[in-house]
Amino acid sequence: MRAALAQCLQESECVMVQRHTAAECLRSPLAETLPTKCQQLKKGFGECRRGMIDMRKRFRGNQPITFKSLESTEKSGEGYQLYAGRSAFAGAVRKTDGNEPEPQDWREVENEKYRKEQESQKK
Repeated sequence: MRAALAQCLQESECVMVQRHTAAECLRSPLAETLPTKCQQLKKGFGECRRGMIDMRKRFRGNQPITFKSLESTEKSGEGYQLYAGRSAFAGAVRKTDGNEPEPQDWREVENEKYRKEQESQKK
């Protein structure tokens, strides 16, 4: 990403025509004159660098593009945490009345399988 940003800056009008350094072109007010591609690379590179410092970003990752469309859900009060591009909580909650049988422990299930296997070997 860093190389792509450097390449974009070297090919930009700010460096080629106006003869500014790449560092000067990255600062305001010259940053606004950069092509859209360079501005996007600059923003992405900045977020990537910030992620190296703020280790929580390593696990959360960068916000997906669909975040822009989900900004309105924040105002409406609905959760929008994403998991694999879909809401993490959509359809995950089951309604219960409290009378459901408790799921059997995996150890009990394995013990039953073992006992049935032992019985079938005895016969």
